[in-house]
Amino acid sequence: MQEPTNPIAAWESFYVIVGSSGAALTGLQFVVIALTTEVRRQRSVAQFDAFGTPTVVHFCIALLISAILSAPWHELSSVAIAIGVSGAYGLVYSGIVARRVSRQTAYALVFEDWLFHTALPFLAYATLLSAALTLVHHTDDALFGIGAASILLLFIGIHNAWDSVTYIAAVPEDGDQPAAAAPESVGEDSQAT
Repeated sequence: MQEPTNPIAAWESFYVIVGSSGAALTGLQFVVIALTTEVRRQRSVAQFDAFGTPTVVHFCIALLISAILSAPWHELSSVAIAIGVSGAYGLVYSGIVARRVSRQTAYALVFEDWLFHTALPFLAYATLLSAALTLVHHTDDALFGIGAASILLLFIGIHNAWDSVTYIAAVPEDGDQPAAAAPESVGEDSQAT
């Protein structure tokens, strides 16, 4: 009799890559925040809560998903519960971030900011939750949904970290646009961390 195959096992290399990327990028974000706070102007806690902390959370959730799917589970229902809790947490956290982003006053957001700080994270976490709810009965489709959400969280984090760094590098300490640069070259839709 042939041993039943574990559908998650086929994703092992994918989650090794996603997990190690999430861990490395989380560490890099800590370094960037530490260096920029020493070099640049004072940042408000509201700015860190709205822009910096969510980036770290997205990287950590991608790492967590990788760990969950790399663990030697005996039942898909256990995996579904762990992924579902992660997705539900992410949805709640997305709402908190949306509130923080809208309440901070140091930076005027544009469409791209709303997209990458609120809409896309909400979509990623909603995808995780819905994939968890269907994992047991529609395993292959759910695993692709979980993989897509993981990659989306990494891309959101990379975009937001880059946006933060370019904002810090391009905007002078007093917050005014550099006189020699046009708004397009400054990244007018970048935010502060």
